[in-house]
Amino acid sequence: MLIATWNVNSIRSRLSQVEDFLDEVRPDLLCLQETKVEDKLFPKTAFEKKDYQVKTYGQKAYNGVALISKMPLEDVRLGMKGEVNEGTDSIFFDEQKRIISALVDGVRVVNVYVPNGASLNSEKYDYKIKWLAYLSKYLLSPLKREEPLCLLGDFNIALEEKDIYNQNRFNNGIMASKEERDSLKNLLENNNLEDVFRLYEQNSGHWSWWDYRSGSWQRDEGWRIDHIYLSAELIENSKSCMIFKKARANSRPSDHAPVLVEINWPPSEEEEEEDTYVFG
Repeated sequence: MLIATWNVNSIRSRLSQVEDFLDEVRPDLLCLQETKVEDKLFPKTAFEKKDYQVKTYGQKAYNGVALISKMPLEDVRLGMKGEVNEGTDSIFFDEQKRIISALVDGVRVVNVYVPNGASLNSEKYDYKIKWLAYLSKYLLSPLKREEPLCLLGDFNIALEEKDIYNQNRFNNGIMASKEERDSLKNLLENNNLEDVFRLYEQNSGHWSWWDYRSGSWQRDEGWRIDHIYLSAELIENSKSCMIFKKARANSRPSDHAPVLVEINWPPSEEEEEEDTYVFG
């Protein structure tokens, strides 16, 4: 199973780039964030012509997430409502369309677009911390259902110092504050999830996001804020994880690059030869 995550920063602006990515890489599942379009205006037909199923959870001009899959999407769930029994909180956190999930070949894939937070003194920062705490509780539901869990998307957090090109300049600022990092670490610990990228690459210098400003791409001054977290049974059967950096070099690109994970799922003792993208 080949799964990709990509903050496309407007699906209608990057549609041809996403189509090219699907033609080249042929993922079984592509999870998109920041689609910035209402569901009724999402360009589903372009993907359905390629034999992909499409499920969306979007809003006009902001946020938005989508699943584009070669495999059946079962038990699709929009937002966090119904998973955590805490009064009206789920309605509050679902006003912004930031999470969609589905069962894909028995794996619960949860695609998230975590709030940016704006600045440490902003109300949006407080919202981000509360949103992460609520997400942590939400994720307990698939674990209780004993569903293998793949949590992925744009987290707007550099979890470790080595996830930023200039640690001294940006540590303890937005997307790298102690409270943000602790919130995400607690979420991962509470739900027994592991960063699959770090299973294969321990060094710094691997980025998934480059600011549009100040020539960040040209100088390769990036951050790793797009993550894929897996439960134990998926980690044990993972084969590779990489950042598809060349997508950031497109004309009029998203400021993010796709991240891909390959998992031997369902697990088998002898893997069949598959026609999938060759990493590296």
